[in-house]
Amino acid sequence: MLRAFINIWKIADLRMKLIFTLSMLAIYRIGYFVPLPAVDQSALARWAERVGEGAGGNLITYVTIFTGGSLSQSTIFGLGIMPYISAAIIFQLLATVVPTLQQLKKEGPAGQQKITEYTRYATVGLCLVQAFFWLGLMQQRDLVVADYRGTITFWLCGVLGLTAGTIFLVWLGEQIDKYGIGNGISLIITAGIVAQMPGAIGHVVENFSATQGSDANYGMDTVIFLVLAFVAVVMGAIIITQGQRRIPIQQARHTRGRRVYGGQRSFLPLRVNHGGVMPIIFASSLMIFPSFIIGMLEGPYAGSPIVGFLSRNLQMDGMLYILLFILLIYFFAYFWTTVQFQPKEMATQLRDHGSFIPGLRPGPRTADYLETVMERITYVGAGFLAIIAVIPTLVNTQFKVDFIVTTFLGGTGLLIVVSVMLDFVQRIEASLLMRNYQGFLGSGGSGRGPRIRG
Repeated sequence: MLRAFINIWKIADLRMKLIFTLSMLAIYRIGYFVPLPAVDQSALARWAERVGEGAGGNLITYVTIFTGGSLSQSTIFGLGIMPYISAAIIFQLLATVVPTLQQLKKEGPAGQQKITEYTRYATVGLCLVQAFFWLGLMQQRDLVVADYRGTITFWLCGVLGLTAGTIFLVWLGEQIDKYGIGNGISLIITAGIVAQMPGAIGHVVENFSATQGSDANYGMDTVIFLVLAFVAVVMGAIIITQGQRRIPIQQARHTRGRRVYGGQRSFLPLRVNHGGVMPIIFASSLMIFPSFIIGMLEGPYAGSPIVGFLSRNLQMDGMLYILLFILLIYFFAYFWTTVQFQPKEMATQLRDHGSFIPGLRPGPRTADYLETVMERITYVGAGFLAIIAVIPTLVNTQFKVDFIVTTFLGGTGLLIVVSVMLDFVQRIEASLLMRNYQGFLGSGGSGRGPRIRG
């Protein structure tokens, strides 16, 4: 691996791409600390700390995954990439039901560029709406400097600042896609998540004590458990992210004169976790609302036994909350697979290219088989996602570990980091192997540059 790192800096093109990518991520982290005008940052920090343990804390934790930091300080990057991701998901879903978008999707790069343009316009609209509500919340909670409270200057600067910050982040991601290496939007999200790791490690160090019976929160046994659990969860995330069910594909033989073409065998890879992190994202976003609804009902119906039962069991550590969360993950896993995976189109493409699955007729029979296989492996993938999503809550409640630490033992953030870093390493690996250099996985060339014969 050390040789692979050295080889990266030997290749001028790869070196410049890596430096450019790191520079764009550094700009993102610097911009994160540029505050919005007229916002009382100290009052905002106290408010965020006060609501951190309630339903509002769950919302802040969820938003943090996409903003790259805590909303305890409102900056120009406060909305993060979330509006763009929401717009992209909306258009992905619309592309399956709207005929115009379906036609654009079939046109190739030109049609995809048009859909991307629509996504940007939708991002601006979502930014304006989310910025308006966020600024309204800050003004309602008296988190704005008194001289600017309710003024047109505060609203104009705040809405334009948050919207411009998100659009600038989208631009940074596109620049990484064009001139850097890796997926720009995903790398920005990953950088925001990884930036929280030093704070989690510092929290463990501050509350650690090797002496038995001390007042510290974390003893040696707890630290060892956290390290082993982190390694085990990361290994499981890598396995399930890379896991595939390979369907054997046989090409039909064609005779041209005295020669026979085709007949090769290949595989059709079906991902076990086809939905990625989307089921957890959808389920997490919906699980925010029950807590808020119960909180609103506790006032007028404080003595109701039903409201009391729901209030106790719809907390993050409640049994009803966990069961509902798991059911939503399974539902969205199958929903996202149904939207993205089209067995009929895949069977048609196999038939048009002269390929078939041995023992099955091309056409409807092949489509039914692919759908059946996908349903079975989606069940396994959704089960793993449910385990990953529940681990942080269980460790937080059973072992009394702070949630800022357990976030890195599972959940959406860990899956995003693992999947993005796997893609990043694979892209570097491909660049090294193209130039006859040995990659991270120890395969490929001899470690020396290509020979050029005159």
